[in-house]
Amino acid sequence: MVTRSRAPVRRLAVARLISITGGAAAYMALNFSLYQRTGSATWIAAALFLTFGTIGFVSPFAGMLGDRFDRRKVMIASDLAGAACFFAMSLAHAPALLLVFAFLSALAEAPFLSSSSAAIPNLIEDEEDLGWANGMVSLGRNAGILLGPLIGGLLVSAVGAGAVFALNAGTFLVSAALVASVHGRFNADRGGHDEHRGLRAGFRFLVHDRVLRTITLTWLAIVLGLGMTMVADVPLVDLFRAGSFGYGLLIACWGGGSIIGSLLGRYLKARTELPVVVIGAGVVAAMSIATGVSPWFGLVLGAIFVMGVGDGASLVAEQGIMQRRTPDAVRSRVSGAFDSVVHVGMAASYVVAGPAVAWLGARGVYIVGGAAAMIGVAVALPVLRIARESSARLDLTEAPAEPAEATTLLVP
Repeated sequence: MVTRSRAPVRRLAVARLISITGGAAAYMALNFSLYQRTGSATWIAAALFLTFGTIGFVSPFAGMLGDRFDRRKVMIASDLAGAACFFAMSLAHAPALLLVFAFLSALAEAPFLSSSSAAIPNLIEDEEDLGWANGMVSLGRNAGILLGPLIGGLLVSAVGAGAVFALNAGTFLVSAALVASVHGRFNADRGGHDEHRGLRAGFRFLVHDRVLRTITLTWLAIVLGLGMTMVADVPLVDLFRAGSFGYGLLIACWGGGSIIGSLLGRYLKARTELPVVVIGAGVVAAMSIATGVSPWFGLVLGAIFVMGVGDGASLVAEQGIMQRRTPDAVRSRVSGAFDSVVHVGMAASYVVAGPAVAWLGARGVYIVGGAAAMIGVAVALPVLRIARESSARLDLTEAPAEPAEATTLLVP
């Protein structure tokens, strides 16, 4: 039976579904349109750097907003600003102008991400529901990634990229309305946490907590390699002559796999989250290499689907670990700090992605990306071993009282 306490999370998940569907369609339209107009993967790299990469640089400030102000209001304001940016993009035509508004849309989106993640533990009544809640929101996100590119691929061919941008502006408005209708607390009592003051509090917490530090380094290694594969997607599709719909189908396969991973993540508990992070990262790495060596587009789509399963499950697990181990007073900033490290890593990979695709080709970039992700898996293995050795006497569901204590949580 569905309890009333789960209703706010379900509504938030629907908001994410609608917004991400429009966003995935819009970014698919942006990347395909830029490549079609310029014939260069460097323009795609620039678009990814100015969108996903930008989030890395602004996430610490965005996290501060979520910890200082009402997270519901921060999320609504973020959605409204995003709607304005994409409406402006629908009126723009020059590639450089599209990049300007895409950059502004990334600035607008960053506060929503950290505030949404930090609010989830406050919207549930039972801590046992945290895995379910993260899985539900992740399910909405990944369903949007599945549907968005398919819709975008069809609409770009039928009515053009401008119409897709306008549609996405509308989805932001719907998302803002849904967030405003959610009944529940987005913030907990913020008293008694003077040690978590300041912009750098999130980074300090990450550095001092061994588990969070290791997970962050793991994802940094992964995105340094796999960020390049995002730039290689359009050239890879072009290699198989699959067109705009093939590009949308490729991204949709990732989204479909991520949905399965998110569904599996709904059953995660505190003690299973860390192993799933490592296993999921290993699946992502292996399937990236498989994509690079595949001679058939159908096999590419299958590998991308399985990669999405690993990514979806590991992201739900990572969210749960971070939320359990951080107090509400600093949770948005910890989320923002994690996003900052990961997205700056992605930005660095985008810088070299254009030349890498020209030098190695789309297949080669996927193989190198998978190898880099394997390094990330190796980084995580020691903490996984320590967690197993300590599982009989440590309760990983309890967040550390302060960063100084976090360094000893997993030491035998």
